[in-house]
Amino acid sequence: MDYEKQNSLGKNGRSSGSTHENNQSVKKEQGKRLKNSRYISGFDGLRTLALLGVILYHLLPYDVKGGYLGVSIFFAISGYLITDLFVQEWDQNGSIKVLSFYKRRVKRLYPTLVVVLIATTAYMTLFARNLLENIRSIVWTNLLFVYNWWQIGNGQSYFDRYNGESPFTHLWYLSVIGQYYFIWPIVLIGLLITFKNRGHILGILNGLAIVSAILMFILYDPSNTNRVYYGSDTRMTPYLLGAALAFLWPSTHLNPKLNKNGRWVLNVLGLGSLAVIIWMGLTLSGTGNFAYHGGMLLFSIFSVILIAVIAHPGTKFGNWFSNPLFAWIGKRSYGIYLYQFPVMIFYEKAVVNIAVHPLMNVLMEAVIIVIISDFSYRFVEVPLAHFNFGNPFIFLRNLVRRDSKFGNKRYIAIPVILILIVASVGVVSGSGKNGNHHSALQLNITKNKKKSSKQNAKALEAQKLAKLKKKQREAQLASIKKEKAIKLTDAERKIKTKYKLEPSEVKLAQKMSVTGVGDSIMADTSNDLQEVFPNAYISAKVGRQVWQATSLLKQLAAQGNLSSNVLINLGTNGAFTTQQLKTIVSVVGSKREIFWVNVHVPTQNWESTVNKTIANSAKRYKNIHVIDWYDASLKQTGWFYGDHVHPNIEGSKEYTTLVTKAIVKYGSED
Repeated sequence: MDYEKQNSLGKNGRSSGSTHENNQSVKKEQGKRLKNSRYISGFDGLRTLALLGVILYHLLPYDVKGGYLGVSIFFAISGYLITDLFVQEWDQNGSIKVLSFYKRRVKRLYPTLVVVLIATTAYMTLFARNLLENIRSIVWTNLLFVYNWWQIGNGQSYFDRYNGESPFTHLWYLSVIGQYYFIWPIVLIGLLITFKNRGHILGILNGLAIVSAILMFILYDPSNTNRVYYGSDTRMTPYLLGAALAFLWPSTHLNPKLNKNGRWVLNVLGLGSLAVIIWMGLTLSGTGNFAYHGGMLLFSIFSVILIAVIAHPGTKFGNWFSNPLFAWIGKRSYGIYLYQFPVMIFYEKAVVNIAVHPLMNVLMEAVIIVIISDFSYRFVEVPLAHFNFGNPFIFLRNLVRRDSKFGNKRYIAIPVILILIVASVGVVSGSGKNGNHHSALQLNITKNKKKSSKQNAKALEAQKLAKLKKKQREAQLASIKKEKAIKLTDAERKIKTKYKLEPSEVKLAQKMSVTGVGDSIMADTSNDLQEVFPNAYISAKVGRQVWQATSLLKQLAAQGNLSSNVLINLGTNGAFTTQQLKTIVSVVGSKREIFWVNVHVPTQNWESTVNKTIANSAKRYKNIHVIDWYDASLKQTGWFYGDHVHPNIEGSKEYTTLVTKAIVKYGSED
């Protein structure tokens, strides 16, 4: 990831593990600024580990549940390096050149960010216009490094792995680190002036880190994690702990000649911390309570311990985390992070059958990300790092002159200009609301939402009345089951024909009480479901995850509005843990019947994982019945809209038929 350049060694600089030689111009420039700065090459390996975790989380969210924690490592490394270099500059010169720092940061962060924004917007304008939602706000908030705050109020959850996922979601990190870069040198100067005893500064920084963790604990809302996940104030802990480490463990004051006992202690601490980091990276779900109730704080502490061990020149960790591959990835880590999400979103939009070969597609996405990032590093980051932004007009004049010194290379500007024009069209024409607002699917969901809200009120009244007349209702249901020649009304006959049901199934469905909780699939099919089950209360929300349903079910149960038959359609937007499923089962209770519809999401690699989790739950809990929508809809391409996930008009009928037959057969009559 992005970091304040370390490769600024003076003549006497030492490194942990290995030292990267720099060209003479860089040595000369940096040598004047910081005479004794070290390049800690082991950080390349740590960045690679963190970056790998983040990417694997995005590609395999169920298998690498805590990969998102990699950004905490990025924060901690940045906090340590930036503060360490600032303190060196203060000790050497008695001041910190803040404006010079800002200039270096902007020059480092802006070029690739602008390229990603332009290229991604251009692609969406041509091939994925439904993703242009709020594009103007997204662009300007990213350019001002306040995108994370915009996401808190307007963006989707970082853990929403479907539902028109934005290719810019991951840029929240860049806004947060940009804010830290802007504020931190001013704060640090104030601390250095105020406190001559740097032990006091160390204590203050550690205290503020704890305050940030407490704030995360207090503000955490299990139904919406945006505030604590994206908030600059709640994500400061690793950065501040890294900054505190710079006072406790200054890189230029560490003795490379450690005694045997000291080396042994640091190696044990390093190995232990690395083991905990890997374990948490594999297991700590970002949708569970513990992540925000101390989990991220714990991860940050172990990350800082590992940073301290790697930074020490007397341990072997610097060597273990230093090699040509890590150095290569480290140089491209910023680009890899920025390009990963657009590549993933566009690839998953273009390739329909990802679920058939999930690992192969993961590998393909990773390869594309690396290729694009390497291309960007060679032809965007490196050239622009040496570009004189102070005289852009001279560059433009040289570009258009007939005898231009750029020769034929200047014609590269033509496709660049075309891409910029296309992106501009997208920004200007992009909807302030959902770019897919007028699609058949969105219109259907919007229409169903209005109908469902009215029908829900009637359904709740009918369910309350049924409870009061429980014995009478049970007698009616028993009579329907025994009756051989069932007479249907005209409306019931239409339902029988439309949904291919038996007369008894129609009659029973009309009397049964059902509570439906689901995502956009249920929102898409709710009208058909409530036509067959008029006493069904349907709560469907686009993008809903399993972990978000718990609070809703608790509320319905507390209000006495949770019926004896609970229909669940969740898992479309991402995998979930067995613990999250167990929580839902405990809330619903063992006396109610649960009908869980498995998923048809061929465009996502978690399809089989979700369906296995649901299937296993039916073996474990007697009251869970799996409605096998996946098998019924397999190869039925005519049942779905263009996204290959949401049932169209015909598919909604088939879905409703499958659900009805299951509930009527196994449902409770209470």
